[in-house]
Amino acid sequence: MSVPVAFNDIGKPAKDLLSKDYPIGGVKLEVKTTAPNGVTFKVNGQRDNKTGIIVGDLETKYADKAKGVTFTEAWTTSNHLNGKIELENNLAKGLKLELLTSLLPSVNEKGAKINATYKQPNVHTVATLDVFKTNFSVNSVVGRQGFLAGGEVSYNVLDGKISRYNAAFGYSAAEYAVAIHATNNLNSYAASYYHKVNSDLEASGKASWDASGNNAVALEVGAKLKLDSSAFVKGKISNSGVLGVAYTQALRPGVKVNLGASIDTTRLNENAHKLGLSFTLEN
Repeated sequence: MSVPVAFNDIGKPAKDLLSKDYPIGGVKLEVKTTAPNGVTFKVNGQRDNKTGIIVGDLETKYADKAKGVTFTEAWTTSNHLNGKIELENNLAKGLKLELLTSLLPSVNEKGAKINATYKQPNVHTVATLDVFKTNFSVNSVVGRQGFLAGGEVSYNVLDGKISRYNAAFGYSAAEYAVAIHATNNLNSYAASYYHKVNSDLEASGKASWDASGNNAVALEVGAKLKLDSSAFVKGKISNSGVLGVAYTQALRPGVKVNLGASIDTTRLNENAHKLGLSFTLEN
């Protein structure tokens, strides 16, 4: 018996195919290095093509796998300090505890969250407490023989009422996966599928409907084609006429370039299109 995926990962294969590897609207550089003592460093920098604003962050991570302890800290160009401490399988087998903190000194804004993840065969549960906002949420997924059923609920302690509830159902097999999500207090619905046609071709589709909107159904379909062991292309199109294309190439081990474009086919003569570029360097 295996542990099912987390609630937020139900339908992940379809979500990744339709959203990942599309660096639209900016230029991004990501550098990852690992020191001899096991400390990893990650530097992210991104420039927005529309505004010209450049943002970045520096992340340091140290993991002691023998003791199940991980420390992560990050510092952004907006002077935002983030930290995370993880304890896994320390208090009980299958239990992971996380303390996430954030501080923005310029406006004296601070935050802290405590996450508890419990994994057992056929069950995956995550509980989160927002310390300063006194908001408590829990989600859980049960799974058996590929079938998944999960629910999420958030409770505001100060108001004394439930602020959010969602549900999701799915089925996952070796070559395909389907999922249904009911979010926004069961007012928004989405159905997605993923199909691995063969070792080189993958396809996916998603339909969304919002009961509080104009009752229109949003559709999106996409595919990923592996060109060789170092490159692949992706494409997607929505019923609103927006076409997305992307190309990813591994130049050498640890060096990857990713190009993407978003084209509004209903406004070809207007300045409504976006381009993007991403570089990843890793040792």
